[in-house]
Amino acid sequence: MQSYPSFLLENAVNQLAKLPGVGKKTALRLALYLLKQDTKDVTDFAQALLMLKNGVKYCKVCKNIADTDVCQICSDSSRQTDVVCVVETIKEVMLIENTGQYKGLYHVLGGVISPIDGVHPSDLEIESLVLRVQEGHIKEVVMALSTTMEGDTTAYYIARKLAPYNIALTTIARGVSVGDELQYADELTLGKSIINRVPYKN
Repeated sequence: MQSYPSFLLENAVNQLAKLPGVGKKTALRLALYLLKQDTKDVTDFAQALLMLKNGVKYCKVCKNIADTDVCQICSDSSRQTDVVCVVETIKEVMLIENTGQYKGLYHVLGGVISPIDGVHPSDLEIESLVLRVQEGHIKEVVMALSTTMEGDTTAYYIARKLAPYNIALTTIARGVSVGDELQYADELTLGKSIINRVPYKN
């Protein structure tokens, strides 16, 4: 068991170790690094995290993160407003935007259906997607979910919910390997998958 010369150092290490992918050794290295920095730099660092947590908003349209009530993508008049790409998380929005191949809007679910992890349809932004489609402006919904069992289950559930509406339901081409999470696809592959999307089949 690690012995610390200071409770304050130990507490900082324990907090840093809560970050994904950060073990106690890395957390200790980060804490000692921060300890060596100017007080202003550390204050700015801490303030940035507090501002992120307390100031960030979720777009009331697509559920992407934003600085205002409506995100930059949804408020961009040059976007194709009748096409909506459904993604699991904010990370996928950033990935797809980086390809430069998609000019429509998004809908962020906040995850995928996974009963084993306690994630049910009601925990996700599925009903808000249905409401967007009900408004009648959307002509195509693109499923850009991971090709995992959970991703496929979520896509199937959404397809059933949207079945009564007269819209095209498509999915990204399987340039993303079956079983892969979208966040690990390279930009070129992802871009081609978006361009070459195909009709969704249950």
